[in-house]
Amino acid sequence: MIKKAGLACTECGSRNYTLNVSGNAKEKRIEVKKFCKTCGKHTLHKETR
Repeated sequence: MIKKAGLACTECGSRNYTLNVSGNAKEKRIEVKKFCKTCGKHTLHKETR
């Protein structure tokens, strides 16, 4: 089963991206460095629930 997970910027908190994630139970949330449109720079984005 595939679920959608949102990614939020750690600096400004805006939710910019969505990812398809497997539905299996996992230990940690996804952390990816991506470009944030509101900050105007590359920042760490964490998975939201």
